[in-house]
Amino acid sequence: MKISDYTRLVLLAAIWGASFIFMRVAAPSFGTVWTAAGRLLIAGLVLAAWFHFAGFDPRWRRHWKPFAAIGLVNLALPSLFYAFALRHIPASIGAVLNASAPMFGALIAALFLGERLSLRKAAGCIAGIAGVALVVRPGALDQTEMFGYAAAACLAACACYGYNGILMKRYAEVPSRGFAVGGQIAAALMLLPLVPFTPPAAAIGALEIASLLALALLGNALGFVMYFRLISDVGATRALTVTYLMPLFAVLWSMLFLGESLPPAALAGGILILSGTVLVTRG
Repeated sequence: MKISDYTRLVLLAAIWGASFIFMRVAAPSFGTVWTAAGRLLIAGLVLAAWFHFAGFDPRWRRHWKPFAAIGLVNLALPSLFYAFALRHIPASIGAVLNASAPMFGALIAALFLGERLSLRKAAGCIAGIAGVALVVRPGALDQTEMFGYAAAACLAACACYGYNGILMKRYAEVPSRGFAVGGQIAAALMLLPLVPFTPPAAAIGALEIASLLALALLGNALGFVMYFRLISDVGATRALTVTYLMPLFAVLWSMLFLGESLPPAALAGGILILSGTVLVTRG
């Protein structure tokens, strides 16, 4: 990896770390579906306009199947899961659990691609499981009755991210910018039929609107362009190392802007999950 690759990786981690606080502010008011569909539709339309004026053709008819597959697995489902989760748990907890994505990737690759699960990767998965157990154990922090469901939704989103690596290998011929715009438009179209049946959960103010716009324009539009470009330049495994840094930024932003803090058990669990991530991605 070049210095420019590391720079983009750190910037992406800072942006995606901030996405958790934007979701934490927007989701309780907009609700699960409106938050997920809104961020994807806004980002997809902005990218479509941007690429149109830049002269980039995503080749919609040729690549509609890859766009639909990536849109469902990497965007629509995780966006729904996290929008639901961040209505009920702190942004910092959601970000810590998000770091388990590479472990799901290693397990799914071993199951479906026949990749060897080395001892180091296996140790990383065990460390990650132990870390998740510490984060979500009863009494680890002030838990609502929805805490367990919210944590499970975060892990389900991570499983989707893990499976996305298989899809990226299958559709390696599709340009990274095509995935960035085509996947988000496809994901938004999948979720839009649900919007009329799920009105906003609470009153929506200027802060909530600003948070949704920031989530769409920074986290989705800019973030996914950077992410898919990183995958194209350095590979999916190295690009997933963004999960090393993202929880650190998310915890920092949550402390600064939301007044959140991680209790000792959750902090220890986060360290175990990050350690497991390092072992898996370098195993």
